[in-house]
Amino acid sequence: MRHPDIPQGIFKPKPTAIETKQDATARAARQIVDGEAAAREQKTERLRLARLASEATNTYTPTAKKRTNGRKHG
Repeated sequence: MRHPDIPQGIFKPKPTAIETKQDATARAARQIVDGEAAAREQKTERLRLARLASEATNTYTPTAKKRTNGRKHG
């Protein structure tokens, strides 16, 4: 006589108090890190757009510096 397969997760063990605290800490840390990454990406995009706008309006062309051979005279 063959027994039917047990559905996955039906006898899931309950996590201990330490495990639940660790899960909560990991979740909070992940939220903080994700929030900081999103803010950094927004700032980078804003600064990139500002730089591109500045470059589009600025017609300044720097002059090439005279090359030296690196020896000191004297």
